[in-house]
Amino acid sequence: MSNAIEIEAKALITQDEYRKIVKVFPECRRYSQTNYYIDNDERILAKEGIALRIREKNGKYVLTLKTPLSQGLLEKNESIDEEAFKAFLEKGEFPNVDEVRFLTMLDIDVSSLKILTSLTTDRVDVNYKDGLLSIDRNFYSGKTDYEIEFEYNSMDAAERILADLLREHDIPFHINKTPKVRRALKALEE
Repeated sequence: MSNAIEIEAKALITQDEYRKIVKVFPECRRYSQTNYYIDNDERILAKEGIALRIREKNGKYVLTLKTPLSQGLLEKNESIDEEAFKAFLEKGEFPNVDEVRFLTMLDIDVSSLKILTSLTTDRVDVNYKDGLLSIDRNFYSGKTDYEIEFEYNSMDAAERILADLLREHDIPFHINKTPKVRRALKALEE
């Protein structure tokens, strides 16, 4: 299991703005990934500001638990195998991972957790100004949206660098505080 602190500035952009900014970085790494978002029917994790997902990328599965910090998110990641993913998806058997202890300490019954929805991202990753820029096209519940994220070591600097990049390409910067998990879960209710 690995732990990390995730600090990233995000902005939703239009399809045309997405096309414009992707053209700026033609040689960068491109890939697809699918996030399977987990909660129970009462959305107990969402109410606590916690996000839980399994990400499938290149045939590998990683369970990630994100909890809020004063700046950014504490992210706990643990690889699981395809068997464990399928057992959870098809039979509701929550994977046997270290995060179970953390969830249990929060008085969350892991047997009530299930995959509620998924979101697939076509991503372009760019090493940019000592941080990581991700340019995303997201598909979920029949919707498509476009987002740009800049991960850095402080939120103020991340927002400034992202705003400068977008302004440089005549794209308005409107900070996005609604994470993918919340957008995907909200789309279920629409």
